[in-house]
Amino acid sequence: MVKIESLNKKEQVTLGEKPYIATGAVIDNSYFGKYTEVGEYANISNSTLDDYSYVSEYTQIYSSTIGKFSNIAANVRINPGFHPYEMPCQHHFLYRKEMYGFGEDDRAFFNFRELQRVEIGHDTWIGHGAIIMPGIKIGNGAIVGSNAVVTKDVPSYAIVAGVSAKVLKYRFSKDIIKVLEEIAWWNWSHKEIKQRIEDLKDIREFIYKYSK
Repeated sequence: MVKIESLNKKEQVTLGEKPYIATGAVIDNSYFGKYTEVGEYANISNSTLDDYSYVSEYTQIYSSTIGKFSNIAANVRINPGFHPYEMPCQHHFLYRKEMYGFGEDDRAFFNFRELQRVEIGHDTWIGHGAIIMPGIKIGNGAIVGSNAVVTKDVPSYAIVAGVSAKVLKYRFSKDIIKVLEEIAWWNWSHKEIKQRIEDLKDIREFIYKYSK
């Protein structure tokens, strides 16, 4: 019996102004805010990841706008590719012609796909293995359960799960949700967050202290 103290253990990362991109991640035409982190072998293209958000390993993101403080678990797919099932044939040689020697790729098809952009709000949590389909909008503070398939827009602070995902409940009442979105703590400066971080642990004290 051999005890292994550590083997290929992930290093402790200290985040800062520049994004941290882990080994093997593939990035194309994308923008990253401050204190952002991208996990191993994630694949991100034509997307924006705003301040303090992170993407875990093996996640694929295409043509998406992701807000601040978004927590994206491993093996998530956001805006996956789709096949044009309304045609007689579903195979991708219809639009990826060059790789088969059939002529030029279908630029209009890829442009159309890119326009089906996903929008994910601030302070969201996307669970392990979730799939968010093209064109979906997910509101601030929402939670998407593990392995959910999201085919409809998700309201702010809703918790959704299942295939297709349905709203299970809301994190707070409508009045509290309204106040939280008015406070918009995710727009605080780094200094303000550091000073007020303990206030973010208690919803009652938080609402009492920061509501107008």
